[in-house]
Amino acid sequence: MKTANFKDCTLDSLDSNFGLSQILDIECQVLQTWRALSQSMEITSFEHQTLLQLQKPLSWAGRAWNEFELENKFISPVFMTVEFDDRKMGYFLERPLKGIIGDYELSGIVDGMIATGSRNPTTPFFCMHEYKRSIDNNGNPDAQALAAMLVAREQTNNHTNEPLKPMYGLYIVGLIWNFMVLNGNEYCISKDYTSDDDEVFDIFRMLKALKHIIKTELM
Repeated sequence: MKTANFKDCTLDSLDSNFGLSQILDIECQVLQTWRALSQSMEITSFEHQTLLQLQKPLSWAGRAWNEFELENKFISPVFMTVEFDDRKMGYFLERPLKGIIGDYELSGIVDGMIATGSRNPTTPFFCMHEYKRSIDNNGNPDAQALAAMLVAREQTNNHTNEPLKPMYGLYIVGLIWNFMVLNGNEYCISKDYTSDDDEVFDIFRMLKALKHIIKTELM
């Protein structure tokens, strides 16, 4: 059995070892459906004001923040404003994830995860990496997110004979957010969403749409 850690993965290695292929944003029907749903998500006046307040320090200092500052000052507050957490699911940070896929055991720490469970994650639906700042960036946050999504999908579909459900993901580098979808053996990466301008509201709508998808289609 071969082993690999999320942090050592690249898109090329994942494509080669697991028979994956990347398709374009505009070719990915699941991503297009997600985006279309997001456009119908309303933002309350409280949410609007909260996002603007969080965005102010991000705009003047976010490019210099380290990953812990970016996570605590902006990313997690945005997720908590969406209110993913209830008695049935939650937004979890820095949790280990491990699974066997084919001839490989993939494992690592997932920076952010939305999964069933209120105290500990059980069935994951969404994986996020990397919180890296925009300077001195190392590693492959897109591949780390995709590797975690592969393992999460294996756990989600482990005891069913139904077709594999899509797995959702996200990676963040500095101020840029890229949403991801893994569907069958194909995956796609969204266009860049910039969090220090009006696209912060598009980001928030995508997260609200994700919450709706998880509750109505995946749980």
